[in-house]
Amino acid sequence: MYLDHYGLNTLPFQVTPDTEFLFLSSHMQESINVVLVALMSGEVFVKVTGEVGTGKTLLCRQLLTTLDRMGWVTCYILNPLMGPVDAYRAFADELGLSGYQEEEGLQAFVKRLQDHLLALHGAGKRVVLFVDEAQTLADATLEAIRLMTNLETAKQKILQVVLLGQPELDVRLASQHNLRQLQQRIAFSALIRPLQMQETERYIRHRLQVAGGQGREVISRRGCRRIYWYSGGVPRLINILSHKALLAAFGSGDAQVQARHVLLAAQDTESVRRLALWRWGILLRYLLYGMAGVGLVLVIGLLVSGRWRP
Repeated sequence: MYLDHYGLNTLPFQVTPDTEFLFLSSHMQESINVVLVALMSGEVFVKVTGEVGTGKTLLCRQLLTTLDRMGWVTCYILNPLMGPVDAYRAFADELGLSGYQEEEGLQAFVKRLQDHLLALHGAGKRVVLFVDEAQTLADATLEAIRLMTNLETAKQKILQVVLLGQPELDVRLASQHNLRQLQQRIAFSALIRPLQMQETERYIRHRLQVAGGQGREVISRRGCRRIYWYSGGVPRLINILSHKALLAAFGSGDAQVQARHVLLAAQDTESVRRLALWRWGILLRYLLYGMAGVGLVLVIGLLVSGRWRP
């Protein structure tokens, strides 16, 4: 592809979450700190929310790696369509237990799961369950996950849970009366926001350096700013635009990505075109409001001075 052309060792802007390319923006670092402090403090539920493409899954993988190194037992569930029984099964699989069998009965299976958690606790192990895409889980499944955490000793809970989801998760927890018990248990929350303009440029430079760029300015500063404008600072969109812009510059034989290459990449990306149209609409609205405000001030000034009478 374009690796040799730019002197890179690997593709720098793949959309798959890779902790090797993790860029610790201020919001990402803050979110990691919030989750780790909450878990170390023994909090049962922690919530992390962020818009699509802002890096929730990447943050989750980084936390899983960090906690694994600290000796925690970590479990990860990603299946938005699962029901309560499937959630128990998935959790058991993550713990290395055999799954639920119909002849066993659900109550006996849950008891076996609880006994295993107690055994891990007795061995000095702390268990944390990460649930991704939590905003899509059915109410019954969220309630089943809450009930999992009821197991406790005289001093602490046996299981801790980190819920990761889009902002719709906040809306559900705040508006649904049947989820009030879960909401009350969430003492710590973190929000991952899109990158700012300067962070976007540092993000691009960071990924190019990790990919072997050796500090070369493969994408110009103006190109980075144009990428920020079209992506809104959303890392997934930044990756898509940067990759396509690199392809465009490579195709034209240019050694550096310029703003015109980013424009070509944006025109080829439907989600970016919609975002750009929305942002232009916002700017146009503010411009019209500003012009109306200036006109009103001029009319008032003329009326007060007596230079114009209606």
